[in-house]
Amino acid sequence: MRDFQKEYESKLVSAQEAVKVVKSGDWIDYCFNVAMPEACDRALAERAHELDDVKLRGLLSLHTPYVMEANQAAGKSTFTFNSYYYSALDRRLSKMGAYFHIPLRFMELPLFYRQEIESVDVAFITVCPMDRFGFFNFGPSCGATAEICRKAKTVVLEVNRNMPRALGKYDEAIHISAVDRIVESDRALPTLGTKEPTEIDRKVAAEIMTEISDGACLQLGVGSMPNAVGLMLAESGLTDLGVHSEMYVDSLMELALAGKINGTRKTTDPGKQVYTFAAGSAELYSFIDNNPELMIAPVDYVNDPYVIAQNDQFISINNAIEIDLFGQVNAESMAGRQISGPGGQLDFVIGASHSRNGKSFICLSSTYCDKSGRIYSRIVPALLPGSIVTDPRTTVHYVVTEYGKAKLKGLSSWERAEALISISHPGFREELVREAEKLRIWRKR
Repeated sequence: MRDFQKEYESKLVSAQEAVKVVKSGDWIDYCFNVAMPEACDRALAERAHELDDVKLRGLLSLHTPYVMEANQAAGKSTFTFNSYYYSALDRRLSKMGAYFHIPLRFMELPLFYRQEIESVDVAFITVCPMDRFGFFNFGPSCGATAEICRKAKTVVLEVNRNMPRALGKYDEAIHISAVDRIVESDRALPTLGTKEPTEIDRKVAAEIMTEISDGACLQLGVGSMPNAVGLMLAESGLTDLGVHSEMYVDSLMELALAGKINGTRKTTDPGKQVYTFAAGSAELYSFIDNNPELMIAPVDYVNDPYVIAQNDQFISINNAIEIDLFGQVNAESMAGRQISGPGGQLDFVIGASHSRNGKSFICLSSTYCDKSGRIYSRIVPALLPGSIVTDPRTTVHYVVTEYGKAKLKGLSSWERAEALISISHPGFREELVREAEKLRIWRKR
């Protein structure tokens, strides 16, 4: 019988030895989320003075990569980081320089590595300890991890006993035969906090709750508004809920612990809570570990609108920064500055709308304040030049603010404007009507 442990020991090296494979000009993949390396990242940062033009890709960093700090210490941009998403941390990191965004639909990330990405010189990935069959589970970071490993010339695993083992549909693990080097690291996994819902969040959530019925299949985005919906669902009398969500978050775990989720009415993967990655509390990681209720899968399965639409009563809930009177949703930028990324929002908006009795909700507060305290409407006449359209107007189903909900599907341009103005802040409605008239999308009565 093949001795996997002996093979493991033959590939086991220190982090300093593992990163010696990196050369100037290389393209490096850090995978994403809790699977991003820590020991190898630190060791690679120590080589900042001897390397040049090393380019990295990653997604959803939960801590500042040491290589970014190394750039500042070395006084040069040895490392250029390219992120597939833009979180609050990413925005802070971009101020350090040599930090950029790669726009994409998250669903297409595996396809990127199969067809578009020319080179992955080294992949550094945190994984679970090897099992008796020689496999390393990727933990709660499936996404495109298997495709990254297939593309990489060198695969370096950072084995961490704290990584939860995420039971999966396929491509949730890598065999030792496909691994080049192994590093051991027992660092605590980075966590992601959840903001407490505001009064506005609760009002928006209450509007959405009236549209959810027994047997609904849920996708909750990250943020305080989706979290508010999760809290209300846990306190409701709804039953037989299912989960098919890009991201698995604490609010979904709380729903499961409250007995609200069983997935019995799901069409695809009945009885399973399906997701492609997870981030949250230490309790969430413990809940995921070897839990047969949960099933992780690659993002081109989880975020496929066709797969999503097969589940009846699919409910998709996501945030936005602003929406114009035509119904175009911007969930990514403000004044030309990158704030977030498209992620899988569009795929779930489309998938939910094509589900039988499915509904997608775009949530936003009616206003926001700048640093000087000036108040602005999030419902605007038209998106400004440089704004990113995350969801085209043809795809948007429901828009919800603290002033109510507007169903846009099937509405003409003037009906859309009227519906959106009706849920805007009252202080901006007259101005929005005047602007709608200028745009010729207002019906005078």
